[in-house]
Amino acid sequence: MPSSPNYINHVRIPENNDWVIFILIGCIFLYVFMMNIIERDASLKDFLLQKYFDASNNLPSWMITSCVITLTLSVLISQYIPIVPKFMADLHILGYQLNKFGYTLLVVIFFYLIKSALGFLFYQSIGDGKKWTIFYFTATKFYFILSFLLIILCITHYYFPIDRNKMFLYYFSFFSFVFIFKVFFYLFHKNKILPEKWYYKFLYICTLQIAPLLLLWKLLFF
Repeated sequence: MPSSPNYINHVRIPENNDWVIFILIGCIFLYVFMMNIIERDASLKDFLLQKYFDASNNLPSWMITSCVITLTLSVLISQYIPIVPKFMADLHILGYQLNKFGYTLLVVIFFYLIKSALGFLFYQSIGDGKKWTIFYFTATKFYFILSFLLIILCITHYYFPIDRNKMFLYYFSFFSFVFIFKVFFYLFHKNKILPEKWYYKFLYICTLQIAPLLLLWKLLFF
């Protein structure tokens, strides 16, 4: 009997990235809501250049910006984590299992909650609690700009033909530059958001900037 012919399927099933665009559209709607409702129809220039004592609703704006940063950062780096740890992969919530994005999102949320809580406690412990509100007001502007860069990177990463393995090195360099720039931004900002004494500044950078990043790296890539 003649042998059965071997058919090779050359049809490539494209990767479905609809979930990415849904998340990014949701982030944009959050910003539209923030600018139109919370910031009372403020223009982008007015929002970025507003002074602390002239601003209102700083806490909701900070929370929305933090949500957007958390989502976009998780979307971008989730495809690079090696595996979902077994103890997390075995969790079933309403019949669903965590994928790489879900695990990354939980880790990034944990990272920002711990970092924010420690930052609040740090300012309270040195007797400079009033400066905490000025700090997150100023940080909101920085992260607002960063979130748009992350949205652009997400679109490029998922919807353009790039070598993702090579891009990881570029991402690493980009985030290293952002971290260094953020430290200098905090140190020399006109709002003087860091404590006045140099050893408190050194303590803040080591314990609330470097240490949380090392924890985040360990949870995601080890």
